[in-house]
Amino acid sequence: MKYGIYISNYALNGDPKKFVDLAKAAEDAGWDGFFMWDHVYQSSGDLIADPWITLAAIAAQTEKIRIGTTVTPLPRRKPQKVAREVTTLDNLSNGRFTLGVGLGDDSEDGYFDEETSLKTRAEKLDESLEILEGLWTGKPFSFTGQHYNIQELTFEPRPMKKPRVPIWCGGTWPIKAPFRRAARFDGVFPLSAKDELKPEDYQEITDYVKGHRKTMKDFDIIMWGRSTGDPKKDSWIGDYETAGVNWYTEIIMNADIKKCLSRISKGNS
Repeated sequence: MKYGIYISNYALNGDPKKFVDLAKAAEDAGWDGFFMWDHVYQSSGDLIADPWITLAAIAAQTEKIRIGTTVTPLPRRKPQKVAREVTTLDNLSNGRFTLGVGLGDDSEDGYFDEETSLKTRAEKLDESLEILEGLWTGKPFSFTGQHYNIQELTFEPRPMKKPRVPIWCGGTWPIKAPFRRAARFDGVFPLSAKDELKPEDYQEITDYVKGHRKTMKDFDIIMWGRSTGDPKKDSWIGDYETAGVNWYTEIIMNADIKKCLSRISKGNS
């Protein structure tokens, strides 16, 4: 089991310097990853930090901890811009970047008159993922799709991580399509529209993904939760590990940097 921080980009009053401090503290305390939400707006009026710029600062001031977005609403972004941002962050971090992707929240889309159709967003997500993979080869690449077209070009430099940057796909269980998509890549970040997912839900997810992959080697199944840092109190995490989870992420939505640092300094279970 690996342990990471899963932090809202409207935590910490949106102060990017505090996110950097928190990521450095997480690395010092032995956490394995630091993953930021990727929202551009929050209807509650919370202050928001841009995760990409913040993660660049984190990459420059850390050495070992894995960093990434969980998750980026890829259908709302230009795939070529995301490809360039990911390449730069992966090289800046010496191969420590993981890209989490998903359809995005249609309630957020509405504020900017963006696409809200689930079908269209799913189509754009799949096309964008194909484009990212093609651009990252460093070889001549062109693409003709329903939503995107790219004339032949060579996109360099390549990411440091080979054959490409790891991609985690978000999905709401028990809707199956996002999990079939995730099975083509490197990990799945399951969510639930209602109750929190239980170990038996993760066992179903693990079994479903297994049925759509040749092997589960190097495939990540990620969960989020709230723990204490006390192994006895946090023994419940082991039930999820037995069900196939290999990344536990501690969710943080707190604006109080002292409370966040206190929890992080206790380490993981």
